[in-house]
Parts: sequence; structure tokens; C-alpha cells
Amino acid sequence: MKKEVMKPPKSLRRVTTHYCPGCGHGIAHRIVAEVVDELEIREKTVGVAPVGCSVIAYDYWDFDVSEAAHGRALAVATGIKRCRPNLVVFTYQGDGDLASIGIAETLHCANRGENLTCIFINNACYGMTGGQMAPTTLVGQKTATTPWGRDPQRKEGFPLKVCELLANLPGVVYLERVSLANPSQVVKAKRAVKEAFLNQIEGKGFSLVEVLSPCPTIWRMSAPEAVRWIEEVMQKFFPLGRIK
Repeated sequence: MKKEVMKPPKSLRRVTTHYCPGCGHGIAHRIVAEVVDELEIREKTVGVAPVGCSVIAYDYWDFDVSEAAHGRALAVATGIKRCRPNLVVFTYQGDGDLASIGIAETLHCANRGENLTCIFINNACYGMTGGQMAPTTLVGQKTATTPWGRDPQRKEGFPLKVCELLANLPGVVYLERVSLANPSQVVKAKRAVKEAFLNQIEGKGFSLVEVLSPCPTIWRMSAPEAVRWIEEVMQKFFPLGRIK
């Protein structure tokens, strides 16, 4: 008799992906869906997906998802949560969205201690719009707008460490940086996402999980090269672990 070891989460639709080969969004989507199923909150969960590679996340998750204007996901999530505090509301945002055009929404939402969960995908670039420099692009990293590599001396600035930036705000209860570079780190990422959802369910306040995710197409790497780059380069600047 065959024993079922693993099955797709109910909160994840069985559809063909539009993401590039090796992209980390599919793994992150599955993690969120598994956590929603395990916590038995599917019927009261609302996701908010703004502009970016994940803009059609509602095609993958089998629960309610609202789309938001670029950078405004946490503002939209705040409105939903305040109107319907019984719901479990989370945002799913990329680095260009959350840390650039949406940095004001991010800071003020966190500072107010809104009882929300934020899943922050950091792939160090603008993936959807052609690979421009993002706030999290590393020094020396080549992008469409930094073809010679990001150089602070040319006034391109330094990468933003979002978790460390938010850590001093008293309204923030939980910050953790995780990675999708290997199976053991994926397990840790799921544990962090689950804790961030539990914090909201228990009414503790604002939680954010930063996920270092591969983007082989924009990085011009193979999938194996991309995960190695996360481990060997990206994690040195963005160290993994609980920040707060």
C-alpha cells in the first residue's frame, strides 16, 4: 500500500507558472499556501499583491487576494485590516515595490505597529520591468541602469537593509531574513513565515519576513549559479537570521 508523503497545499491552485525557470517566487508561493493550510485560516485570509513579478499572485493562491498600486500594498492592507480586524491580512512585495516607491508606506505602517504580516521578496533587482537597479542591488552588481556595477561614488547609493532599518521602530514585533537557496533554508523560511502569521493571529503587531530569492534571468545566470550567488555573495551583505 502506497503511503502519501506529500501533496500540494489546498491554498495553491494547480496552474502553469508564468515565472522564469529558477525563480524563487514559486517556492515562496508554496510556503505561504502551506502555512495558510496548516493554520486553517484559508477562509479568512486576504493577500495583497502590488505591481511587480508577483502582481498576479491571485492566479496561484486559492484564497482572496487584492491587487494594489505600485508600493501601496501596506496601505491597502491597513485599510482591509482596520475594516475587518477578524481577517488575516498579509502583503507579498518585491524589493523595488516595498523599499523604493513604497518605502514611506513600509516605514509608517511598521511604525504604527499595524497588526499585519509582510512577506518581502528580495532579489536585488527590478525583475518585471527589465532589471534596473533596486534599493537592494549590491555594490558592484550590474543591472540595466548600472551596467558597470552599482557604485556609491557615482551617487548610486548603498543597498538598503530593510530589516535593520525597521528594527528600531517600537511598533515592529518580528523581523527575520531567510533564503530560498537550498532545501534546509526553505524549511527555515517556512518556519519564519508561519511565525509572522501567528503573530498577527495573536494580535502582537507588525511582522516582516525578508526572503532572499533567486532571479536567474535578470542576473544572467543559470539556476544553480543563482542559488550559489545568494549563498556566496548576497548573504554576506544580507545576513540571515532573526533581526528582531
